[in-house]
Amino acid sequence: MTQIDQFIADFASFVWGLPLLILLIGGGFYLLIISKFLPFRYLGHALQVLRGKYDNPDDPGEISHFQALSTALSATVGMGNIAGVAVAIAIGGPGAIFWMWVSAIIGMATKFFTNSLAVMYRGKDSDGNIQGGPMYFIMEGLGKKWKALAVMFSVAGLVGALPVFNVNQLTQAINFILLEPNGVEVGLGSNLIIGLILVTITSVVIFGGLSRISKTVSKLVPLMVVMYFISVLIILFVNSDQVPYYFGLIFTDAFAADNFTGDSFLGGVLGGLIILGIRRGAFSNEAGIGTAPMAHGAAKTNEPIREGLVAMLGPAIDTLVVCTLTALAILVTGVWQTSDQNGVSLTAAAFNDAMPFYGNYILLICIVFFSISSLFSYSYYGTKCLSFLMGADKKHYYNYFYILSILMGATTTLSMMINLIDGFFALMAIPTMISTLILAPKVLKAAKDYFRRMDLKKKEALETVND
Repeated sequence: MTQIDQFIADFASFVWGLPLLILLIGGGFYLLIISKFLPFRYLGHALQVLRGKYDNPDDPGEISHFQALSTALSATVGMGNIAGVAVAIAIGGPGAIFWMWVSAIIGMATKFFTNSLAVMYRGKDSDGNIQGGPMYFIMEGLGKKWKALAVMFSVAGLVGALPVFNVNQLTQAINFILLEPNGVEVGLGSNLIIGLILVTITSVVIFGGLSRISKTVSKLVPLMVVMYFISVLIILFVNSDQVPYYFGLIFTDAFAADNFTGDSFLGGVLGGLIILGIRRGAFSNEAGIGTAPMAHGAAKTNEPIREGLVAMLGPAIDTLVVCTLTALAILVTGVWQTSDQNGVSLTAAAFNDAMPFYGNYILLICIVFFSISSLFSYSYYGTKCLSFLMGADKKHYYNYFYILSILMGATTTLSMMINLIDGFFALMAIPTMISTLILAPKVLKAAKDYFRRMDLKKKEALETVND
């Protein structure tokens, strides 16, 4: 197991090299510039679309804008925000958060383009149903000669969509917060029991299809975000005198890298810190990875730009807001320097420090919601990848593989699971970003036309009011 763990770690480090950094961050920055910072200029309009102002039940697609964002967020606003941030701080210190922010700001532009393309170039599966996602916009937008990229994305997605990290961290949380303090012996047996319970819950929902998934997570996501948000604000209030210092330290440590303990990159610790922040940011918001376009591609709309605007809100919500709150909670309590815990256990230590006796249990409830909702969404991504590769009539077979992976996630190490998903996320990002950069001019042309029509409608409405 040690050799397998090392092999997977080496694989993740190899694929997360300079070429991918240039593709993800350089490519995202390029999209931000050529769009003239469009994601930030139209935030208000994006919120109007999300609230349902422009919904039309007769538009093609399966789910509403809000359900599409909830499905995508249920996969991103989750353990990446609780455990992923803790991993980043444990290895990189406060400065890692700055580079996660950079990833999110650039990621908003990337998400706008990738998710606009997901609706603009929807394809049909072997059953004739409309589908969206990188594999479809590669085939429909670039043509069959680019099929190798679509296949690469789908094959990598079969592993990248597995819930092993979420399950691993949920199991760790239950052991650390609930079982060990109450004298229950933890080990392979208890982990298997947790895995089997998760298998049962997940099976009930995922075999119900996207409609059941979207309805379930659209109720769970807002609830769990609010609960977690309030809990962290209590921690920050209790330690309010420390907040300004650590908020400033995030910026200064981002370039000093004084607390970085990981592997160097390009000969220096700063390079290693940047890579760490980008990896954890990508895991948090998945901008450029290509999972979210599979959810947003199913939205009920015939306006691709609208869905791109809704999707770009994702990185702002999960990385700029939720990840920052988690990071500050860990930093102001000081547990990042006094505890040898990593992952979700470090976040739990912060909650316990600020809210003794009950803080841990509040976090556990949040973790259960975050993890289980993520389990529902990722299964949908994997079935879409298998459907593309082998036909829609075979997609249900992925769910059996997915269910078995839950048991693997519950019984293996954190490092193995996080490196496994990191590595395959990187492989998914390559075809997603290459195709997005090639098709970007098509999105810009569609955006220009869309906002011209919106301006005309506003002008006509004003003239009607004046008359």
